[in-house]
Amino acid sequence: IFVQYKQTGVSVKRMQEVLKGVDDEELVKPSSVHLHGDLPEIPYYDKEPKHLLQQLRVEGLTYHFPDSDKGIEDIDLQLERGSVTVVTGRIGSGKTTLLRVLLGLLVKDSGRIYWNETPVDDPSTFLLPPRSAYTPQVPRLFSETVRDNILLGIPGPKVNLPEAVHGAAMEDDLKLLDDGLDTLVGTKGVKLSGGQLQRTAAARMLVRDPELLVFDDLSSALDVETEKILWQRTFRRVRERGATCLVVSHRKTAFQYADAVVVLRDGRIESQGSVDTLLEVSPEFQRIWRGEVT
Repeated sequence: IFVQYKQTGVSVKRMQEVLKGVDDEELVKPSSVHLHGDLPEIPYYDKEPKHLLQQLRVEGLTYHFPDSDKGIEDIDLQLERGSVTVVTGRIGSGKTTLLRVLLGLLVKDSGRIYWNETPVDDPSTFLLPPRSAYTPQVPRLFSETVRDNILLGIPGPKVNLPEAVHGAAMEDDLKLLDDGLDTLVGTKGVKLSGGQLQRTAAARMLVRDPELLVFDDLSSALDVETEKILWQRTFRRVRERGATCLVVSHRKTAFQYADAVVVLRDGRIESQGSVDTLLEVSPEFQRIWRGEVT
C-alpha cells in the first residue's frame, strides 16, 4: 500500500506540472468512467458564423518545461484565412511544443492568442471542433472499428464520412481491409500500418470540418506517392473552403504548398517567410531543405 501511495503521489505531481493553474481538487475529482451501460452522448456542434476564422494571431507565446530550459520562447505568428503555414526545424527545436501550447494541451507561461481579434483565454476549451482540430505526431486509436475511430461518437448522418476518407487518401486501403470501415483495428491500431494509422487520424480531423487544421508531422510514415496525394487533397480542401492550415513538417512536399514557413531553432523563431525567401536568407532552412538536419 505504501508503494501505491508513493506512485500515486508521483502521478499527481506530474499532473500538477503539466496542468498549471488547475486546482488540486480538480485532479482527483471523482467522475464516471462509463465501463458499463450506455455511453454519454458526444456533443456535436454545427458550424456557425461565430466559429469562422479570419485571422489567428499569436504574440509572445512562451512555455518552459518544468525544471528545464527547454520549450518555446516569445513566439509571434499570424495565420490568415485560407493560408497554409508550415513550421519546421531540427529535432528538439520546439515544433510539437508550439502546437501543444497553442492548443492549450500545455499551459503557456505567457503570451496572447487572438481568434479574429478576440482574446483566447483558455485555448483547451476554445480551440475545439468546429473551430479547430488536431492530428498529433503519434495518433491514438482505440480497439474499435475504423469507422468508430474516425467518428469518435459523433452522429454519422451529420457528417460526410466518405469525403473525409477520400480527403485522407484512405479509399484504396479500405478495399484491402477485411470489413472496410467496420474492420476492428486492434489495440492502439495494431492491425493497421503506420501510414494507415496516420490517415485514419487525418480522416478523424477532416470529418469535423474545422476552420483551423493542425497537423504534426502527418506524413512521416507514408510513401512518396501517398504523401503527395494526401497533401494535394488536404490543401485543395483548404483553398476551396477557406480553411486555415498549420503544419509541422520537414518534407519538401509540404513546403511546396506553403504560403509561409516558420523556422524554429532552440525554441525560438530563427526566420520566417516564403520558401523562396528562406532559401536565400536562412542558412538553417537551407540545411533542412537539403536534408542535412531533420
